[in-house]
Amino acid sequence: MSSELFLSDVVKNTLRDVPDFPKPGIVFKDLTPLLQSPDLCKMITETLLDSIRLIQPDAIVCLDSRGFWFGLPLAMGLNIPMVPVRKKGKLPFEVLTQSYALEYGEAVLEMHTDALRPGMRVVIHDDVLATGGTAEAAAALVKKAQAQVVGFTFLVELSALKGREVLSKFEAPIGAVCSIK
Repeated sequence: MSSELFLSDVVKNTLRDVPDFPKPGIVFKDLTPLLQSPDLCKMITETLLDSIRLIQPDAIVCLDSRGFWFGLPLAMGLNIPMVPVRKKGKLPFEVLTQSYALEYGEAVLEMHTDALRPGMRVVIHDDVLATGGTAEAAAALVKKAQAQVVGFTFLVELSALKGREVLSKFEAPIGAVCSIK
């Protein structure tokens, strides 16, 4: 069994399902149990770094808030900037904004106007790829900053929600540590 398959199984078995959160009918994938194991976190980080190094990005855009958990270690491991993309009203400086639909509502993402320079090559990182709406909104922010999306990484992909199809239009590699149907 390859180390990637082993890691995928460990991540799947460590996640916790929380029914009816944040609203009835949603089964929330709780990643906080992963954080209890520094060794597992190191394995996840190294696996993601291995996939991103080949892309040679100039920055990593990380999504509020669970995307920050592994996003900063990834940026540090690549010696590139980590750019936080946050929910509306959470960033203190001038921002670019992008509205998007969630699987359970609507929201707005923001990114500082000076976070990226035109032409930068950017990987977008988040914890879970579900419908793809949040990552797609982040990609729209990257485009507004005149930068280029060159890849996406996630800890978990919920394949039944078809987020990969939404992101395929960016013609950039999409990687996940594990996929759950």
